[in-house]
Amino acid sequence: MKLTTEAKQEIFEKNSLQKSKTDTGSAESQIALFTHRINHLTEHLKENKKDFSTRLGLLKLVGKRRRLLNYLSHTEIERYRAIINELGIRK
Repeated sequence: MKLTTEAKQEIFEKNSLQKSKTDTGSAESQIALFTHRINHLTEHLKENKKDFSTRLGLLKLVGKRRRLLNYLSHTEIERYRAIINELGIRK
């Protein structure tokens, strides 16, 4: 799965801190990008159950997203709550 530049910019604009297309480094925009990729890989693994290399990549992405979420929860709890609600990560 290769995201186009326009698709990435749309994700960054929708979920970033400054709401701009060029805000690629904020934690919110990275979490949104990881979430998009995780959802795509999850759908792929539902069809291809024996694709273990993709499963390993998925687990690494989940770990990266978890570390970013932990960082946000320790530094700025309001930004953490906002991104959780916006992406619907937690139930």
